[in-house]
Amino acid sequence: MNLKDKNIVVLGLAVSGVSTAKAINRLGANITITDMKKKEELVEDIKKLEGIKVNYVLGSNDVDVDSIDLIIKNPGVPLNIPLLNSAREKGIEIITDIELASRLSNNPMIAITGTNGKTTTTTLIGEIFKNSGQNPHVTGNIGVGILWELVNSSENDVFVIETSSFQLESTFDFKPKISIILNVTPDHINWHGTFDNYVNAKKKIFNNQDKEDYTILNYDDKILSKLEDEINSNLIYFSTDSSLKRGVYIDGEYIVVNDGKQIIEVLPYSEVGLPGKHILQDALAATCAAWIMGVDIEIIAKTLREFKGVEHRLKFVEEINGVSFYNDSKGTNPDSSINAVKAIKSPIILIAGGMDKGSDFTEFIESFNGKVKALVLLGETAEKIKKTAISHGFNNIYIVEDMKRAVKKSYELSSSGDNILLSPACASWDMYKNFEVRGEDFVNEVKGLRRA
Repeated sequence: MNLKDKNIVVLGLAVSGVSTAKAINRLGANITITDMKKKEELVEDIKKLEGIKVNYVLGSNDVDVDSIDLIIKNPGVPLNIPLLNSAREKGIEIITDIELASRLSNNPMIAITGTNGKTTTTTLIGEIFKNSGQNPHVTGNIGVGILWELVNSSENDVFVIETSSFQLESTFDFKPKISIILNVTPDHINWHGTFDNYVNAKKKIFNNQDKEDYTILNYDDKILSKLEDEINSNLIYFSTDSSLKRGVYIDGEYIVVNDGKQIIEVLPYSEVGLPGKHILQDALAATCAAWIMGVDIEIIAKTLREFKGVEHRLKFVEEINGVSFYNDSKGTNPDSSINAVKAIKSPIILIAGGMDKGSDFTEFIESFNGKVKALVLLGETAEKIKKTAISHGFNNIYIVEDMKRAVKKSYELSSSGDNILLSPACASWDMYKNFEVRGEDFVNEVKGLRRA
């Protein structure tokens, strides 16, 4: 795809916008960047583009579509804004950065999606490849823009890409060598409109694959286990609950690979470096991808043993007077936080709440199962979660204004041996820029307890 002298609009700055602008500048494009944020809100991002010729339209999206050849949009920008509606009327293509990367590159790509576990699985696959002596580029929704990585890569470098439903929604030709869907549960309904739309966005990860490619699915997921007829590539399953004729699963005490001819033991699943069944599923998916790409089993096993997880995902913060604190700010939907509650030992004091994505919190409350002794809520969903909890017989609930008060109240309610868990079951955008900032706020407030 030749971008030289093409008039390209980068819609939305942030991480992917900066990466995209730098890459297409090197490829000779004429660049307009538009963002609803004002210049003073984007100082740091603009600084990263110093020396690059850019036409900025900030504080609005008032761009003349008549001169545009292509729009590369930030994944989180809704598809129904006036600029995009006008572009579609003119027949102007609207894509995301991973779509453009797929068109520009022949590098092997491993793309990971799912409601939960994307970042952990993506990071783990990257670590496996790094330990095998290769040069993986771990990019995408994980917070590293893919296009700048791409133009600075070598021909055989592997790209390990975390892909969100927002990114996949605007793909057309995206064709990874390996696609992985970890699980599908209701999320981002406020953005996609319906659960079916959300699932269909996820399925775009494998739509263009063929018999030279591989699709890895979670056999234990009721939706994913029924997709066989829609798959045109080589389908490989992973499972924590069932033996498979071909794939990666648990056999007795071991994670095993069944290649259809022999069963190869990887390591005892108890030796995986992180707790929780959901982490085990991520480990199986990563093992599957690495096995397909020919990575030595011993390297896979070594990495699974040594992997310590990702920031803001069930990370131990510290212990104060016998009370342990865990940061799971990346728990941005009910299903993710259910997994966190299952993984942490009781008794738990749970801090939850945030932006409302249209989620139902019934299963979240039901997952407490006697493990959660108190619920501390904040954010715009606080009352909604409280109402659901009370309707299910859970009444030990406290609503607070901010993270400082949430941590303080949780600690006041705790006794030695308790675990205080931040796992919001909601997005962060009602109070924070992102879940990382929310997690950092939690960690800082916990450390402040020791200083107090």
